[in-house]
Formats: sequence, C-alpha cells, structure tokens
Amino acid sequence: MPDQVIGDLPLRDALRGRTPYGAPQIDVAVRLNVNENPYGPSKTVVDDIAASVADVASGLNRYPDREVTELRAALAGYLGHGLGGDQVWAANGSNEVMQQILQAFGGHGRAAMSFAPTYSMYPEYARDTETTWVTGDRRDDFTIDPDVAATQVKEHQPSVVLLASPNNPTGTALPLEVVSAICAAAPGVVVVDEAYGEFRRSGTPSALSLLPEQPRLLVTRTMSKAFALAGARLGYVAADAAVVDALRVVRLPYHLSAVTQAVALAALRHSAELLARVDELRAERDRTVEWLRAQAFEAVDSDANFVLFGRFADRHAVWQGLLDHGVLIREVGPDGWLRVSIGTPDEMTAFRDALTQLEVSPR
Repeated sequence: MPDQVIGDLPLRDALRGRTPYGAPQIDVAVRLNVNENPYGPSKTVVDDIAASVADVASGLNRYPDREVTELRAALAGYLGHGLGGDQVWAANGSNEVMQQILQAFGGHGRAAMSFAPTYSMYPEYARDTETTWVTGDRRDDFTIDPDVAATQVKEHQPSVVLLASPNNPTGTALPLEVVSAICAAAPGVVVVDEAYGEFRRSGTPSALSLLPEQPRLLVTRTMSKAFALAGARLGYVAADAAVVDALRVVRLPYHLSAVTQAVALAALRHSAELLARVDELRAERDRTVEWLRAQAFEAVDSDANFVLFGRFADRHAVWQGLLDHGVLIREVGPDGWLRVSIGTPDEMTAFRDALTQLEVSPR
C-alpha cells in the first residue's frame, strides 16, 4: 500500500495546510516560553495528590462523575463572589472550556470576535467550530477603548466575544468599564479569559464581580498557572447557571477523568500554599519590567506571569541568540516583540545575562 500524506486525506478545507498549535518544546536549561509556574507542588501537596489518586484508582473500572459535582462546588468555594456549584463548569484545561463555549454559542453562520493582538488559540477555536473569526482594534499601548470596542461589536454582531484579561501575550488587564461596555453592545455571550487572573497587580479587579448584573458573561480560569498544575489539565468557567447548562449540552460523556478530578480537589485543599509563590512571581515580573526598561527596551506593564518586550528589527535573531545561550522564550505577538515567562530568580538572571551578552539594541 503506498504511503499517503495528510494532503491526500478528505480533510476539511479549513484545515488544509495547517499545523498543530504549540510552542517549541526544546530541552534547554532555562525554559521561559509557555508561562508555566516554575515552582512545583511541595511534598505535602504531592503526597495528598498521590493519596487522592490512590483512593480513586480501585474504582477506575467505573466511569467518573460526569457532572463533576464535588469539584464544581469546590471551585465555586475557591472563587467566592457568592457562586454555587451550578454556576461553575470544569473541563480539560481552559482550552476545552473555550472549545465548548464555541460549540454551544458559535458555529456556521455565526461569528466570534476578539481584539488583536491576543491569544493565538482563539481563532483556532473558531476555525474548529466553523465560526467566522473577526478582530477589533487595540490602542498602541495594547489597551482597549470601550467606545471603539462597543462600536466594532455592534458592527460585527458576534455571537461570542473573547476578552483575555490579563491579555496574552501583552499582559494587559481590562478595566471593568471596558467589559461592561462590551457586554452592553454584544448580542451574544461575552467571555473574559482570566487564565492569569491570580497574577493581577493589587487593585486590579476580576470580572467575576460583574456576573450578578451580566447574565451572558462567562469568566474562565485555569489551574495550570498560579496553581502550578499545568500537567493536570484543569480549566473552569463561572457563569449564570443557564449558561453552564448550555455547556453541559455539548460536553463529551465523562469528559473529566476521576484522576483529574481527584488531583484538582487535592490541589484546592492546599490553595493557600500553592498560591503563596504568586507574590514572588509578581515581584520578579515587576523587576524584569524595570530591568528591561533600564536597558532601553520597551516592556509592557503586565498583570500576568510574563512580560512582552521589544522592539527588535529582527526578533527571530534575538530569540535564536537567547536559545543559543540556553534560554528559551516565546516568539509571539506583534512583529518586533518577544515574550518571556517569569521563572525563578536564577532563571531570570540567566535570561538577563544572555540578553546582555547578545549586545542587541532595540530598534
């Protein structure tokens, strides 16, 4: 039988020529490219996770709780804001949550909208659900003008608006008045993606506070970042109970394994300990911004665990130069910019030393 290539298959036209999403996975000493938490769980947390998995292991011949009841209640308790378990939904990372949102509210003949630059997976969620993708504009400092945004939403009439706050890759958070203005203009649902929400600077509010007055608002979170559980794959969303019910319609049967549920519940029992490193990462982030600016680079004020910096005439050459020095960062976002995740103090020292050795000047 002759070998075939992907182009020989009866693939959907929208997928032809496409490659799988993902940042480069390169084995180097310092990996600062995918916004992971550099501090793994402590032995106490690991032991609780191991015991929790052992407890469910004997029952793995049975399907898990398909409604994720206990975990949803625990997540609601963590979020606060008077939320109940019926107002929270969980899935395999916030990526699956987003996909379910587009499955429920997007689709053929409908549009999803965001404001560029933003998370590069958003248009892929739209593509995979046959939802038309449109983008609005940000200001030069990557913030969003609420009046301009509302006008653009009214023009495009999207069934789903995706707003990352803090935004990836820029790190900028949205004032609540921007979210409210977009909610008022949107004919469908508005999603505020708070994957990096725990890293916000003091005084930066969460869109969770708007849920009681915005019945079509969804706020997504993840345990991958602040909770240091990227390998567990657990994301979740808070919304009106009717919105959660809509997501339950499109979820796959038993989509969240018993093991994942047990791991997430164990982590939530230790939330204070796991989140204790967030302040350290915030401080390291702010030091990184200050250092970059002192070297005459542009660095965007960040409410996340990463910093977008530049501008470079040839950003790929800078990215490659850092990699040659054993430091992997992300070549993403607007042309001329690079993004560095915040690591340990030693990792950030290695990043600064490598960038200094390149003797590169911003354009």
